[in-house]
Amino acid sequence: MAAFPAQDPLIEDYALIGNAHGAALIHRSGTIEWLCMPRFDSEAIMASLLGTPDNGCWVLRAADAKARVSRRYVPDTMVLETTIETADGAAVILDFMPPPAENGQTHELVRIVRGASGTIKLFTEIRIRCGYGRYAPWTERREGAVWCSAGPDGLRLSSSIDLTNPDYTTSAELTLSEGQEVHATLEWFPSHITPGLPRDPAALLRHTIAQERQWISRCACPGPYEDTVRRSLLVLKALTYHPTGGIVAAPTTSLPEEPGGVRNWDYRYCWIRDAVWTLHALVMSGYSEEAHAWLLWLMRATAGSPDELQIMYGLHGERRLIEDELTHLAGFGGAKPVRVGNGAYDQIQLDIYGSLLGAFDMARRDGLPDMDLTWPFQKAVANRVMSVWKEKDSGLWEVRSGLQHFTYSKIMCWFALNRTIASARDFGLEGNIDAWTRVRDEIHADVCEKGFNAEINSFVQYYGADRVDASLLQISLLGFLPSSDPRVKGTVKRIEEQLRKNGFVWRYLADSEEADGLPGEEGAFLACSFWLCDAWILEGRTEEARVYFEKLTGCANDLGLMAEEYDPASRRQLGNFPQAFSHFALVQTAHLLNMQQAGGTAPDEPPGLL
Repeated sequence: MAAFPAQDPLIEDYALIGNAHGAALIHRSGTIEWLCMPRFDSEAIMASLLGTPDNGCWVLRAADAKARVSRRYVPDTMVLETTIETADGAAVILDFMPPPAENGQTHELVRIVRGASGTIKLFTEIRIRCGYGRYAPWTERREGAVWCSAGPDGLRLSSSIDLTNPDYTTSAELTLSEGQEVHATLEWFPSHITPGLPRDPAALLRHTIAQERQWISRCACPGPYEDTVRRSLLVLKALTYHPTGGIVAAPTTSLPEEPGGVRNWDYRYCWIRDAVWTLHALVMSGYSEEAHAWLLWLMRATAGSPDELQIMYGLHGERRLIEDELTHLAGFGGAKPVRVGNGAYDQIQLDIYGSLLGAFDMARRDGLPDMDLTWPFQKAVANRVMSVWKEKDSGLWEVRSGLQHFTYSKIMCWFALNRTIASARDFGLEGNIDAWTRVRDEIHADVCEKGFNAEINSFVQYYGADRVDASLLQISLLGFLPSSDPRVKGTVKRIEEQLRKNGFVWRYLADSEEADGLPGEEGAFLACSFWLCDAWILEGRTEEARVYFEKLTGCANDLGLMAEEYDPASRRQLGNFPQAFSHFALVQTAHLLNMQQAGGTAPDEPPGLL
């Protein structure tokens, strides 16, 4: 677990804007380097994040190279506000993606620039490159706008300033005085239609701010971490694909887990493993409507035979997520390959059964509607668990080194049956309760016998191993064993000793290619570090957990965004960004700390949160 060398570019230098359909990443310099419209998984029309400016970007900066730049989100929104200051004046840039027009076919990215003081000279350059930066679109000037077309992508760039567009690059120089305002809107639409007139940018800004503030006002997380939770929830809202309710793991692909390395994956899909954590974070925070939308996505995506369940699906529930490499892109900081699609979609991962059935049980207990529709499917999945739990799988972390009897996977099979039994008994539902109970208890005994290593007093990563896995921090949270059990305490201690380095938790030891089938290293997994907080809270080590939680939230960038991983030695974020799993884990820990402070669940009992 050596320190990664500090080098540019830095993942934490980026900001996210989105409209719950697609997303953009904007560098702190003011350059848009990643833009996918109309969907998160669309082929990027600006992809310099993973290549060079020739792969598409939108520069907006001061002419003065010595200008000072600062940024923030407009409070309680995802509207990015960037302030540029020079010796002569200052300007403020407001970047946002409003909800699509009513017809749902036109999607916009809006940039509004306001003169804040004095006089300031600015420069903008827009390079639209479709197909992940592979080719320039056909471009023409008409009706006072720049029109672009390439295959399915139609684009219109409207601006209140004069633009020139030689050599497939649109640019302008402008001077702003205090009180002046200019704007530019890039619209995407299907290339076979002609969009209506552009919408008013100022009106879109007011509407977007009002809508996002109204949404976050529903947040139910009083206490010292309310602001942190509110920001995380806004990020999760931005990562939700509104038409279906699915939540992408991240809006990016191939941001590396090791600088210059090969651990680069496409996260613009929806993972079943996130289901129970997603529902928990949303419901606990007061967002039952969003939890219901996610549940409906889950029901549609997983519909069919239980033996055909996948670990992940597309935004509409697509099943084929074929992995491919984009060889024309140089990669973020030179990290190759750049991948689209995700070859792990057809892996066998037994933990998904627990995530799925745990989510359905939680939804029923929280009073979400339509749960009568899920019971026949729940029963079928529970019966499937009884026949497959003894098999090997690829595990929660999707290792590519071969199948194992992963301990966490077995625990999640236990959890699947345990929550199905609880649903049947508590809600008077018909089912094969005796058989489920028998197999559930058999799994419990099997895990305690084969998944526990008495010599090191710890549960282990897989049967017969002498190493641990950070997912085992969830044993008490899932109710498998109480936090007071010596075996649980021993496991937490072992994880602290083996996986906690420089104050952060790695998900497992990736000390050789045999560990997961991949060369190189990775950073500490932020969600796992939050899980250690949770384990400490359940053990009664609340003050330690509180201090650690505040340290972890301090790893977010200046906008409160967290990637998948973190390197404490170089103090840099790693992996796709921002990462839903990290923000879900943050929200869960904040609620657990608040419950403990309010005199909630006793630390020596399973909390029953799931």
